[in-house]
Amino acid sequence: MHERHGFITFKGAPLTLLGNAPEVGKPAPPFTGLRGDLSPFSLSETAGKTVVINSVPSLDTAVCAAQARRFNVEAAGLGADVKVLVVSMDLPFAQSRFCSTEGITNLVTVSDHRDASFGSAYGLLIKELRLLARAVLVIGKDGVLRYQQLVPEVAQEPDYAAALAAIKAAL
Repeated sequence: MHERHGFITFKGAPLTLLGNAPEVGKPAPPFTGLRGDLSPFSLSETAGKTVVINSVPSLDTAVCAAQARRFNVEAAGLGADVKVLVVSMDLPFAQSRFCSTEGITNLVTVSDHRDASFGSAYGLLIKELRLLARAVLVIGKDGVLRYQQLVPEVAQEPDYAAALAAIKAAL
C-alpha cells in the first residue's frame, strides 16, 4: 500500500498515511464498513444525496467527540438531501454507546475497524496507530468528491466554517 509522509502529525510527531488520497473533482471511491448493529454499510447507499464524511481517530477522545457533536447539530439544519457520516476505527458497539450517551441522532456512524476499507480508499489510515486521520470530506449528489480537509494536526478540530461552506456549495 502506498505510504504518504509529511501530511499529518500527532502532538507534533510526524505520522504516515496509507493509501492514495482521492482527488477533488473525481468520483468518490467506494467503501464499506459496519453500522452499530453490525449490519454492512456501503457508500453506494447514499447515492443521490450530498454526503459529509467526518473521519476521526476515535469517538472516545475529546476532540473527536466535539467534532461529532458539532456535526450532529449542523446536520439537523442541512435537510433530508444531506447524509452526515462519522467514520472511525472504533468498534460498532463503542460508536453506538457514544451516540446514545451523547444524544447523537443526526449522524450515521460507520466502523472501519474490520477491513480499513474507508481509510485505505481515502488515504486516511495512519500506519503507526491503525486509526483514521482527522478529515472532513464532502461528496456531491453526483458521487463526485467536492471537498476534502485533512487536518494537519490530529489533535486539533477541523475548520468548521470551511467545511460548512463546502457543504452548502455542494447542495
